[in-house]
Amino acid sequence: MTIDIDAVTKILREAADTAVLPRFRALREDQVSEKSPGEIVTVADREAEEIIGLRLREVLDVPVVGEEAASAAPDLVRALRNEPAAWLVDPVDGTKNFTRGSTAFAVMAALVREGRAVASWILRPIEGTVYTAELGSGAWRDGTRLHRAPAPERTGELRGAVQRRFLSPAERERVEAAAAGFAELGRGSGCAGVDYPRLAEGGLDFMLFSQTMPWDHAPGGLLLSEAGGLSLRPEGTPYRPDQDERILLDAADQRTWEKARSLLLP
Repeated sequence: MTIDIDAVTKILREAADTAVLPRFRALREDQVSEKSPGEIVTVADREAEEIIGLRLREVLDVPVVGEEAASAAPDLVRALRNEPAAWLVDPVDGTKNFTRGSTAFAVMAALVREGRAVASWILRPIEGTVYTAELGSGAWRDGTRLHRAPAPERTGELRGAVQRRFLSPAERERVEAAAAGFAELGRGSGCAGVDYPRLAEGGLDFMLFSQTMPWDHAPGGLLLSEAGGLSLRPEGTPYRPDQDERILLDAADQRTWEKARSLLLP
């Protein structure tokens, strides 16, 4: 079945306009809560997920695995492995940024078939920009095809980012030791919906993640791979949202992936 990319884009825009943007820089204290240690949720997350989930099932009536619903009922994630198809929804990716008034947040969705992302959407509500991808059909920004150019050959010219929060002390020490060898080794924006497009468009050359929740990485992983980049586990296997593993290394090309892998990971 062919999915109407524009129809899903419209759903994300309407959810952002209804539930997210009216709360931007206008959240009350009682509209923000901690759902787990170090993880927060807002009324915007919950309302946007409800809107998106209901509307997506009108497009294709398969299970919806939303970040907030899965936080309350973790078994929902099994649909990615057990069902022929499922929707993934991240209603506000970069919630901490959103609550701080930063524009570095996104509304994201992906369609997963047989454990693989086959279509994805990343909406940046403040800018109005939408990134879409379809397996085998390319990656797009507002209708313009994305082609990731090769990264610089010299390691000292490469720009990367590492999600350090969930690294072990030994892993963190290795990353810090390697940092001086790159032109840039930041921490990322705190929003996969910002960082993946940045990598796909040439603003970064690689990214290392130490936690890979499917709603965070399925949309961007497909965007990157369809633009010509790589999203691989440390052993070199492609990222799949139905697999529960921790480390993920994304890169502009194979050469860059291998360089980053050799320097950042054991």
